[in-house]
Amino acid sequence: MINKRLKKLRDLMIKRDIDAYIIPTSDHHQSEYIADFYKTREYISGFTGSAGTAVVTMDKAILWTDGRYFVQAEQELKYSEFELYKMGNSDFPNINEFLVENVKANGKIGFCGDTFSYQSYRDILKSTGTRLLITTVDFIGDIWEDRPSLPADKVFVHEKEYSGTTPKERIEKLRKDMKKNGIDYYLVSAVDEVCYLYSIRGNDVECNPVALAYGLVSQKDAIIYIDENKVDEEVQKHFKDNSISIKAYNDISEDLSNIEGKNTIFFDPRTVNISLINNIKSNVTAIKEASIVEQHKAIKNDVEIKNQKNAYIKDGVALVKYFSWLETGVPTGVVTEVLASNKLLNLRQEQELFIEDSFETISAYGANAAMPHYSPGLKGEVLKAKGLYLCDSGGQYLDGTTDITRTIALGELTDDEKYHYTMVLKSHIALASAYFKEGTTGYYLDAFAKYPLLKEKLDFNHGTGHGVGYFLNVHEGPQSISGRYKPVTMKPGMVTSIEPGLYIEGSHGIRIENIAVVVEAGENEFGKFLGFEVLSYVPIDTRPVDLTLLTEDEIKWLNDYNKACYDKLNLYLDGEELDYLKKVTEGVSK
Repeated sequence: MINKRLKKLRDLMIKRDIDAYIIPTSDHHQSEYIADFYKTREYISGFTGSAGTAVVTMDKAILWTDGRYFVQAEQELKYSEFELYKMGNSDFPNINEFLVENVKANGKIGFCGDTFSYQSYRDILKSTGTRLLITTVDFIGDIWEDRPSLPADKVFVHEKEYSGTTPKERIEKLRKDMKKNGIDYYLVSAVDEVCYLYSIRGNDVECNPVALAYGLVSQKDAIIYIDENKVDEEVQKHFKDNSISIKAYNDISEDLSNIEGKNTIFFDPRTVNISLINNIKSNVTAIKEASIVEQHKAIKNDVEIKNQKNAYIKDGVALVKYFSWLETGVPTGVVTEVLASNKLLNLRQEQELFIEDSFETISAYGANAAMPHYSPGLKGEVLKAKGLYLCDSGGQYLDGTTDITRTIALGELTDDEKYHYTMVLKSHIALASAYFKEGTTGYYLDAFAKYPLLKEKLDFNHGTGHGVGYFLNVHEGPQSISGRYKPVTMKPGMVTSIEPGLYIEGSHGIRIENIAVVVEAGENEFGKFLGFEVLSYVPIDTRPVDLTLLTEDEIKWLNDYNKACYDKLNLYLDGEELDYLKKVTEGVSK
């Protein structure tokens, strides 16, 4: 099937004399997770992961993806013409290098500009020299029969009791920054930023409560561009009360073209598509920098943090009930990875203000957990009373977004499983308990987590921490903790994951993840210090721990954390579930 689609694509490429065609994973807003309508890369390649780019030439079909998906991609591509090129691996060229090698000078490189970021366009333009970039070809749209429809659900207001501030207040804060920086117009393209700024949420992307919309803010106007059928009377009133005008989604192009010369417009080149920017007059000054709204959104206010803490208590209750159920059910031999995942969703649905999962649950037993973003398909493996089970999951609540991973022992473990689990735990504790100076970046913090593993010549091939939205995207920026340098410093109020892991292909995978908020940790003659306050409260399994590998301080951290889990969750549990909580939070010692 994939190879037949490739032939149809190449037939269109021949008609337009296109030498290479690029299919990214994106929508008009460069979203990480996208509605089914926009899954063009999945359609043409068969690879179902959430990140990757495909490039097709007349004789090659290549997929690039990152280390989370190497094993999955190899499995999903093996019956097609597509080859996997591993991102970050020096054995493989990157996309721009591939294009230079495989497209002749003055050759044509095509892509759909509606789903291609301005920054990616500029990068390719710079890298490929005399090659011509054709941005007006939507070949996948031309060949995709029975393509899913664009989402059409209504949007709804995210009330001030949850958000802590009104859209009017957020817009005014943005306008102050605009005035300070000489900005006449601010284009908001990322859908989570539009929803944050205007205090709305939607159902356009599974597990991400966002709506497909743009925003345009000046000193006198704040406009939202959205399918007007999605806006009911309550939301219309919300917009009117906050001085926000409503226009049709596609009107954004005309309004950008009508901005008079000598004005300045700000946009984030990572999240705005090149087709949109092509509407702006050449004598309008473009300020192309990292989003100001993203920076505002990343620092949670007191109401958001308080609500987020409440969401994590509810999530912790659901997960303790889940693991209690799981350990009772596994010996029966009927619990599968998918059955387990569905049970967890049911338990979350019992919690107040729960809306949906915040991403597809990774329910992975044994060797399947060696794939960091494993999906069990329709049924999945049967869980057995031995080895390790990894569950990475999260929920969207009106009062917060959750994300947590636990790896637990289902029975007898090998020495390697215990050793690897303990090393991941040491890594987690090292970062969770760290203090660092004001002005520290996530790149620097990554070394805190990596050191215990690297000391043993171990490593993992994904980020150590990502920002977490507030009833928005489970992954948000600008902060991150990883070996990839970003000049973004950690600031009080930023919420981040702490999730080191270790993956042994064909055997087992381990990840221990908590979410934490950056807090002030004191000031002295050496400067201001920051640290982490943990938000997640689900016991960390002590059965796989080799206590001889832990220091006394690490054992104390583990015992203190599990005791805190008991203290915060026991009031909401009873019977067998309370007994289970008591059992798994008992202190350990050498």
